[in-house]
Amino acid sequence: MARLDLMKGTLALLILRTLELEPRHGVAIADRIQQTTRGTFHVRPGSLFPALHRLEQEGAIAGDWSIVDGRRIKTYRLTSAGRRQLAAGARDWARVVEAMRLVLETE
Repeated sequence: MARLDLMKGTLALLILRTLELEPRHGVAIADRIQQTTRGTFHVRPGSLFPALHRLEQEGAIAGDWSIVDGRRIKTYRLTSAGRRQLAAGARDWARVVEAMRLVLETE
């Protein structure tokens, strides 16, 4: 299956959903998205880290620094505001998917 470019707003929703499951650091978030989408979405650091920073600034996620194997890493977790944003985003995507289904199946 070919990889696809992410539509605007999709990356934030993917990150929020990934963090709903458990806190993760940046590379683990990207790996989980690639795994969950069966390789369809490959999130590059140049897209991922600005998105994480933006979500953290918005209060949707919170990050905590720690030392793991001698390296300093930041682990992100979903906040209650992030849970609300995820729920709203999921509803919006359901509407988009339904609308596209109607368009594509109309004769």
